[in-house]
Parts: sequence; structure tokens; C-alpha cells
Amino acid sequence: MADEIKYEYKTVRPVRGTDGLVISKMQKDGWELVQQTPGALRSTVNFRRPKKPQPWLLIGAAAVILVILAVVIGTASALSGGEDERNGGSEKSAAAVSEKPAATPAPTAVESAPTEVITPQNNPEFAALLKADDCDDANLAFATRYKGKTVAFNGSIVNMAPHGDYDTRYDFLLGPGDRGSNTTVGPAFKYEDVNILDLKLTGKKIPATVGVGDTFRFVAEVGEFKPAQCLFFLDPVSTEAR
Repeated sequence: MADEIKYEYKTVRPVRGTDGLVISKMQKDGWELVQQTPGALRSTVNFRRPKKPQPWLLIGAAAVILVILAVVIGTASALSGGEDERNGGSEKSAAAVSEKPAATPAPTAVESAPTEVITPQNNPEFAALLKADDCDDANLAFATRYKGKTVAFNGSIVNMAPHGDYDTRYDFLLGPGDRGSNTTVGPAFKYEDVNILDLKLTGKKIPATVGVGDTFRFVAEVGEFKPAQCLFFLDPVSTEAR
């Protein structure tokens, strides 16, 4: 039953003759005499007393506190473990990264070598061409081998005529040397359908106009050679006044 009294029990064995004193003392402490058995030397005296009611509210509160502490400690432990694991993982990752061989640097783009400009000084074929006849087979051979390459030579304007119906575009006939319209050796180099701006005039003294007999340092791209006309076509790159 819920209201049944619960007792705690205690047994005392006093020397015979002192039973009364012991019983009196125990009763003062709340103990109730249950049984007394005399012995030859000692008596056996049994006592009981109601168990004190437990402060259940305090016990419940204490239990709640213990549960909370357990949760906090467990959480802290888990967090600590996770942190250690993360740190360990980070250290392992760092170690793994450090163990990885250094990445091979990406090859840098190789700078293209500057275009070699062909001149009479560095190319014997071009030097010979500038002294050949304008219809010589050397013209076709050179144009075929070096088409798209850049050449440079000192020359002059042999002839200059408007191109078609335009008065701002011209066909220029160029020759090596400084003799202008009196040029008798070398290819008949031709700039076809260009204006003055296309010449890309450079130099310390850039002329306002150009004409037959003017001398320049011509830098041009090799085009085709037309044997039927004995014309060697070039495209202007720059024209430096001399």
C-alpha cells in the first residue's frame, strides 16, 4: 500500500547487565524495541524505527540537474571529439597537401621571335635579285620561296599613276637605288591601288607629298610575281624618307 509504514532495523548486542542502558539510549534516538534475547555473555536486542520520508522534490530536482549535466558533458565531449577530428582531418589534409608534389608551373607562352626582315646584307638571294633584270627567272623563284615574308631595301619611286578613276589612290612602281625613273636594273616592284596613308611614311622628315624620284627605305611584304608583265608585287609595311 502506498501509505504503509516502512521501517529500518538495527541489532545491538550489549554485555549482559547493560541492556537497560542501551535500550534507553536507543529509544531516545527514536528506535523501538522489537525483541530482546538474553545470552550467556551478551544479549541480542533488535530495534526498528520508521524510515524518514525522502525529500522527493529535491531528489527530482537533483535528478534533473544530473540529467542536464550529463547532456552538457556529453555534448561538450562530442564537440571536443568533433573538433579534434576536424583538427586531425585538417592536419591530415594539410599533411596530404604538403606531401603532394608541387604543381608543375604552367608553361608560359613562348614569345614569338620577331619577324626576320630580309635585306641585301643578310640574304644573298635578295642581294642578287636587286641587281637582276626585271624579267629574270630569279624574280619568280624569290617570290615563290619568300611569299609573305618581309623585305627591306633602299629604293626610289620609278613611276606613280592614279589607280582607275580615283585621284587619291595610286599604283607605284619602285626600283632599287636612287635613280627614280632612270632605274635600269633590278625588279619592277609594284604597290597597286594604295593611297598615301597606306605607305605608312616614317622618318625624321616626313614629306607632305610623294612623287617620282623620291628616295625611301621601303619595308614591304613579298607578294606574287607576274611573269607576263614582269611585275613583282609588294604590300607596303613602312616607308622611311631618306
